[in-house]
Amino acid sequence: MKRILIAALFATCAAVAAGAQTVSPYPPLTIPLRIDQVPGKPVWYSTGNPGIPGKDNEGNTSNAGFVVTSDGVVVFDALGTPSLGWALLQEIRKVSDKKIRYVVLSHYHADHIYGLQAFRDHSDALVVAQERSGEYKDNEETADEKANQRLEQRRGALFPWVDANTRVVPPDITFSERMTIALGDRRLTLLYAGPAHSSSDIMMMVEPDGVLFAGDIVQNGRIPFMNSDDVSTTQWLRALDEVAKLDPKFIVPGHGRTSTEARQAIAFTRDYIQYLRDRMTAAVQNWTDFDVAYAQADWSKYRDMPAFASNNRGNAYRIYLELEQSQFKADKP
Repeated sequence: MKRILIAALFATCAAVAAGAQTVSPYPPLTIPLRIDQVPGKPVWYSTGNPGIPGKDNEGNTSNAGFVVTSDGVVVFDALGTPSLGWALLQEIRKVSDKKIRYVVLSHYHADHIYGLQAFRDHSDALVVAQERSGEYKDNEETADEKANQRLEQRRGALFPWVDANTRVVPPDITFSERMTIALGDRRLTLLYAGPAHSSSDIMMMVEPDGVLFAGDIVQNGRIPFMNSDDVSTTQWLRALDEVAKLDPKFIVPGHGRTSTEARQAIAFTRDYIQYLRDRMTAAVQNWTDFDVAYAQADWSKYRDMPAFASNNRGNAYRIYLELEQSQFKADKP
């Protein structure tokens, strides 16, 4: 009888320990995280809701993914809440028991980084980002997204998944222009593409698979966010040219649909930016008031797309100011 009781006690402890690894230490999600695999490749990804973060989508609006190499796992982006980061971590564990070596951040914006908290608390992964990512936390006066303001906003918009315990996790490793992670049988090249959508935009090319995690440089079938002083549509268009030169076989954008037709995904973002620039260029050159120019523009091609209502007008105004500023500079003797 004593042996039976001891055996039962060990079994109970083992069950509790196993449960502790799978029960979320963060507010639970009601919408499961879906993970898909790039066909025939050791690369997986999660596709978020294409809208803006809110309670209806539980903050899951950005894309993320991971690469399983013979010597460990590399994650790209961590999603927009600690609960989502935890869910991604659990999905990785379903695929591989290899150590998570790195979490690479496409850029420091809330919808891509709040999930880092789960990786920091429950793995030994090193966080990698472009060196200007430090501006997000260190200097609240920078023109890019303000860390504290955004966190307060999300604590309201995304409660309980973002709450008083949610924190911004800084990177462990930063780089300037280019970094290579050679891990096992895979080579991952990190490329700085900003300042474009943000000051710290990077992409990750996975070789020999030809899979590109493009971050928010590419947003396929979704109106991107451009209403920030750090946005440079001129550099953004150059970055898209660099993406095309990489000739990826499969692309995971920062938001929107993944695709084997990388050039079409790239073209969507490029065409949208160029369309706004063309309309606002004409307005600036003709000294047309922005409100008049915006009302006269034909938005029918984009009006029904995700995030149009929240992003398009601000995007157009930001580009109007960018072009107006460049014209004044050109007029100087």
